[in-house]
Amino acid sequence: MDDSRRAPEGVDPTVPNIARMYDYYLGGKDNFAADREAAEKMLAIGRQMGNDGREVARENRGFLQRAVRHLAESGITQFVDIGAGLPTQENVHQVARRHAPGARVVYVDNDPVVLTHARALLADNPETIAVAGDVRDPDAVFDDPEVRAHIDFARPFAVLLVSVLHFVTDDEDADRIVARIRERMVPGCHLVLSHILTTDEVAEEVVAESKKVYAATSSGGLVGRPFKRIEAFFDGLEILEPGLVPVQAWRPDVPWEVQADDRTGIFGAVGGMP
Repeated sequence: MDDSRRAPEGVDPTVPNIARMYDYYLGGKDNFAADREAAEKMLAIGRQMGNDGREVARENRGFLQRAVRHLAESGITQFVDIGAGLPTQENVHQVARRHAPGARVVYVDNDPVVLTHARALLADNPETIAVAGDVRDPDAVFDDPEVRAHIDFARPFAVLLVSVLHFVTDDEDADRIVARIRERMVPGCHLVLSHILTTDEVAEEVVAESKKVYAATSSGGLVGRPFKRIEAFFDGLEILEPGLVPVQAWRPDVPWEVQADDRTGIFGAVGGMP
C-alpha cells in the first residue's frame, strides 16, 4: 500500500521520523520509505565508526528493560515513559507488571503514529495509557488530567528519558527539561536516562553527516554530549551502580566489561531521589 494511504491524518510520510527510524533499527514494520532511507544512512555512518546501529538500538532497548525490571523489583509501581516510541516486544508495561503486578504506566509521545499504535495495543489494558505530550514541556505532561488520574505523584514513580534528550539540541533547553523533572520528583523517585555520548575522537565529518540526516527528520536535529554533561542530568540524584556506563554494561544479564575504547555510543544510568 502507498505510504500516503497508510499514514494517519496529519502525518507526512515523506518526512523521516525518529520513532519510526528506531522501529526500523529494531526490525519493526511500522515505518515508511523515508524512515528506512534515513535509517540506512545512519547505519552506514555507524559502519564507518565500526558500530552496528541495529545492535546499538537493541542494547539500548535492553538497558530500558533491565532498568524497569530492577525498579519494579525494588518496589516502584509507577512509570512515566516520555518519548516512548513505537511499541515493540517487552514494552515497559509488560516488564514492569511481570515483576510488580498492578504497575501503572504512562506512555508519552508527540507522534500520532506512535499514539495510534500504542492505544490499539493498550485497548484492553486499563493500567497503562498513552497520551500526547512533548519532552520539551514536562510540566504539561505532569499536569495532564489523564496522567494525574493515572499516576499518584505523591508516591515514588520513575521517569524514563531513554534516547530522547539527544534530540533536544540546545544544552540549556535540555538542562531545563531535566531540572524541571527532578523538581517534580518526591523521595524514592527514579530517573532512567540514556544519551548518545561523543568525544573529540569522533571525526568531525562523521558528526556532521549524522546531524545532516537527523536535521531532515521531524525532530529537527541530533546532538551528542560529553560524559560530564550527561552525568550532570543526574545532579541531586544518587546514581545507582554501576554508574553512567555504555548501556550494554548496565547490570547486564551476562557478564560484560567496559572496554578501554568505549568512549562513544549510547551511555545510560539510573538515579534515585534521596
